[in-house]
Amino acid sequence: MVTNLLFFRRPKRSRFSSPPAKKPKRKPNALSFAGQRKAKKRKNPIKPVRNWHPRTRQIVDGIIIFASVMLCLILIHTRLPGMELLGIGPNWLLIWVVAWSVKRNAWQGALAGVIMGLLQDGMTSPHPTHVLSLGVVGFLTGLMQKQKFIQEDFISIALIVFLMTLLADTIFAVQLIFVGDRLATDIWMYYRKVVLASAILSSLWAPVVYFPLNQWWQKLRQAEQFS
Repeated sequence: MVTNLLFFRRPKRSRFSSPPAKKPKRKPNALSFAGQRKAKKRKNPIKPVRNWHPRTRQIVDGIIIFASVMLCLILIHTRLPGMELLGIGPNWLLIWVVAWSVKRNAWQGALAGVIMGLLQDGMTSPHPTHVLSLGVVGFLTGLMQKQKFIQEDFISIALIVFLMTLLADTIFAVQLIFVGDRLATDIWMYYRKVVLASAILSSLWAPVVYFPLNQWWQKLRQAEQFS
């Protein structure tokens, strides 16, 4: 048995025998390096906001403000699914005024409200005007932010929009009563029907306007502090 095992044992390799052939290594291709460089460049196609030139930041901020206001003006007469309750839609311009005034002082909020009111008067009817109601909304929102009565989260913004919509519709109803072309009882019945639906819808849709604007203005503020 032992002799059989010794007979079938693998013979030793001679020291003069040639070593086993190794697999050739692949040389790096120039195209692979170029692809890696392109992939690295694609990761950050846009520079951070803090690296932008101050004039560029101002221009982009102006474009975003203008585009968001125009979008709100278009949405006034647009009724998409989920944007209507009892024939009433969200008060988009009021939502924009609140989103703006949360980051500014009371007078800046009031100025934005007056401008939005003039734009809404131009698209609807100037009698009664929306300037007074939106101006008061902007002033009070900026005043609350200055006194640190609110926090900049979605729940607080939705609550502010709800309350400010009630206030704006109340001011508008009082203006209708002073105009005198309608009965006060008819105005009151229509007010009770409209005001709650408008406040609920506006508060639910407020994050759609507030979130992107808030993200941009936070980045802009951090860039100004960094520079």
